[in-house]
Amino acid sequence: MSTVLTLAAVPATAALLAAGWNRVRTIGRSALVVLALLSVVAAVAVQVNRLTEAYPTEAVAATTAAGSSGSEMLSVTVRGPASGLSMPMFVYLPAAYRSGGGHFPVIEALHGYPGTPLTWLRKLNVQSSLDRETAAGRIAPTVVLFPYQTPERLLDTECTNLHDGPQTETFLTVDVPAYAATHFRVRTDRAAWGLTGYSAGAFCAINLSLRHPQQYAAAASLSGYAEPGINVGDGSQNTTNNPAWRLRHLPQPAIALWLGWAADDKESAHDSRRLAAEIHRPLASTTAVVAHGGHSSAVWRQMEAPAFDWLSAHLARPLP
Repeated sequence: MSTVLTLAAVPATAALLAAGWNRVRTIGRSALVVLALLSVVAAVAVQVNRLTEAYPTEAVAATTAAGSSGSEMLSVTVRGPASGLSMPMFVYLPAAYRSGGGHFPVIEALHGYPGTPLTWLRKLNVQSSLDRETAAGRIAPTVVLFPYQTPERLLDTECTNLHDGPQTETFLTVDVPAYAATHFRVRTDRAAWGLTGYSAGAFCAINLSLRHPQQYAAAASLSGYAEPGINVGDGSQNTTNNPAWRLRHLPQPAIALWLGWAADDKESAHDSRRLAAEIHRPLASTTAVVAHGGHSSAVWRQMEAPAFDWLSAHLARPLP
């Protein structure tokens, strides 16, 4: 994805540097050079943070955002006894959750790296999308969880249990479901649980669904890939934490996968086709291709609603 950096602070600093260059001694010139460099670094850092949201500018507190259709987006903190991790999570509650009783299916939606769940909320406008699809009847009323998947913004876990590092897989597959079951009216049977994600989160959705078919019935990948981009620390990135390896060498579970990508996103297109070619019964797969857009939020916005629609069709319905 091409990026135009906004360097608003640079022209003023450059002018100061030019005006003062011949009027100051060496030490002054050095200070001006340092100032210019710092302004460039700061401007680049601000722009990178806007693109990746690696460091959220708003504190994550216990808040509620009301949707136009009566849905709610809550902010909570999950303290995970199994993983030892304590991280924020956003929770989407459909309008039907407040209007009556019953227990609802659940989708865990995972973010990319670097990034946070705020990308789902801001750039992908997920609450509006879920409201619209639910109101149209394309999604059954569903609770959607948006957990953080790394305790350090620039530590890529790929949703795995890192050797001598954060136990993110345990957090997402044990602690998050336990928290949801304790604090919300959700179904706890695997037929009612699904996963989705974009980019690194798409890898997470595929990998975790293959590793935990007793927990999840379906997963949707938006621009995912076939192998982790990190060293897990125990070699499993080449075997059991590698979806391509698992599909080829292990019995395939009776779950369903939705694989979506943009045709001009070479890595995701190649890896998604590679995964699709390995899938056979009892695992089922559906593929979807966006004509162009590369590896970007514009593509994920196009795939977001179809992915959630597909997931809802493959998950159990709300229980009255």
